[in-house]
Amino acid sequence: MSSEITLFDTHCHLDFPQFSDNLNRLVDKAEEAGICGILIPGVKKEGWLAVRKITATNRICHTALGLHPMFMDQHKKSHLRDLEMALSVGPLAAIGEFGLDYYKAKTNKSEQIEFAEAQINIAKEASLPVVLHVRKAHDEMIKLLQQGHFKGGGIVHAFNGTEHQAKKYIEMGFKLGFGGAMTFPRAAKLHVLAKRLPLTSIVLETDAPDMPPATCNQPFNTPLHLFDNFRSLVNLRDEPALEISNQTTLNAKEVLNL
Repeated sequence: MSSEITLFDTHCHLDFPQFSDNLNRLVDKAEEAGICGILIPGVKKEGWLAVRKITATNRICHTALGLHPMFMDQHKKSHLRDLEMALSVGPLAAIGEFGLDYYKAKTNKSEQIEFAEAQINIAKEASLPVVLHVRKAHDEMIKLLQQGHFKGGGIVHAFNGTEHQAKKYIEMGFKLGFGGAMTFPRAAKLHVLAKRLPLTSIVLETDAPDMPPATCNQPFNTPLHLFDNFRSLVNLRDEPALEISNQTTLNAKEVLNL
């Protein structure tokens, strides 16, 4: 990989237990390799402090805090007030990861919507972008953003919607996250999106320790696998690698106001 290539990992859970043993060494290796930024999205209140501690001691790491829809059984309504209070504790790059996950048919949709609407409003009041987790619910999420007159933009993590939905998000100031799923030969739909969407709307991510690329031969995904995802994007697009590196990194910094 060229020494000129610098990348930004817009979605990485460094606070998860898989990284507890060699966290600082891993972040140092990532920075040496050319990763200039890592956004760590909190997923539930009990993990927010760990995210804060990592970003306080690693200069390339940035904080997002949210209440993830897959942990609804662990969230309390009081945690929404705690999230509002967290805004005054220290700098946040975004509110998230939150959203709608209708992957399982029996999900508590009304509760998910209530928490998503509340977090959209928190981000709106704080003039912060959002980090969205959306599965099988893009039309519903777009509707919530439109109803909330949300103009702060953000990142749709692991985007896997339609091109029409992508354009709706882009019109609202969002960037679309592409990661390990794009590296698999059978991911034809993602390949079409990665080829056809404007480069100015794409950001790269790992979702480490989850969503490893096809090339991953370790027990779990790490920020260093961002380069595998980057190579996959380069192979799919017409622009030179350096232009893709520069633009996706710029996209991340712009949308997160960094």
